[in-house]
Amino acid sequence: MKYNVRGENIEVTPAIREYLEKKIAKLERYFTEAPDAMVNVNLKFNQDKTSKVEVTIPMPQLVLRAEETNVDMYAAIDLVSDKLERQIRKHKTKVNRKFREKGDFPITFAVSEHSEVHEADEDELEVVRTKRFDLKPMDSEEAILQMNMLGHNFYVFNNADTNRTNVVYKRKDGRYGLIEAQ
Repeated sequence: MKYNVRGENIEVTPAIREYLEKKIAKLERYFTEAPDAMVNVNLKFNQDKTSKVEVTIPMPQLVLRAEETNVDMYAAIDLVSDKLERQIRKHKTKVNRKFREKGDFPITFAVSEHSEVHEADEDELEVVRTKRFDLKPMDSEEAILQMNMLGHNFYVFNNADTNRTNVVYKRKDGRYGLIEAQ
C-alpha cells in the first residue's frame, strides 16, 4: 500500500508517519495479496487541542473509511486502525457468506486462526425494522426542518425542483449535507 499523509495545523513528523504506516500495514494480514491501494490520511490538530485522524483506503470492490478524534494523536491512530479492522472483518464475513452461496468473490481474504465468525458481527448486518412511506415533494430546506422536527439525523424526500429522490443529513460538525440520486 502507498501512503498519502497530509497534516492540517500539524507537521507530519517521521515518528507520526512511521507509527501510522505500521498500524495501517497490519491490516494487510487480512488479505491473501497485499492490496494495491493508496491510503489517504488526513491528520488535523484542532483549536480545542484535539487531534482528528481520517483514513480512506479505496479498493476496487471496497472502500474502507474511518475517522476518530482524541486529545492524543497516537490514540486517535490506534482507534482508527481498530475501526478499519472491524470493517474488514465485517466485510470478510459478508463476502465469505456470499462465497458459500454463489461460489465467487473478487477480494481474497486470508484465513487466520482467530477468524471465527462472531455472533455480534452477524447480528449487526440483520435488518430489524422496515418502514414504508410516501416521499413528499419539497425543497431541501423544508426537508431539513422535517428532519429536525422528527429528531432524526437524516431525511429522505422527493426534490420538488428535480423530481428525484434526495437525502438530507446532519453532519458531525452540526451542518447539513445533501445526497442527490443520479
